[in-house]
Amino acid sequence: MGIQSFFLKQMLKSKMKGVPEAEQKRILELVEKNPDFFKKIAEEIEKRKKSGQSEMQASMQVMREHQAELQKLMQP
Repeated sequence: MGIQSFFLKQMLKSKMKGVPEAEQKRILELVEKNPDFFKKIAEEIEKRKKSGQSEMQASMQVMREHQAELQKLMQP
């Protein structure tokens, strides 16, 4: 595991407090398998936050826009 991967996992874990352990593991695996997709999502959220949206609003809007791709990734 590279140092960048380690820090990414730590950051994600801090954002997922209250999420069941099994769900956290599943999300971390998805991010590790599709880093470019999740990087794109993070960049879009940051862009919206800089334009004045709250983190929650930005996240929800970006997730809605990528809903089909996310559902496809989450299928077993």
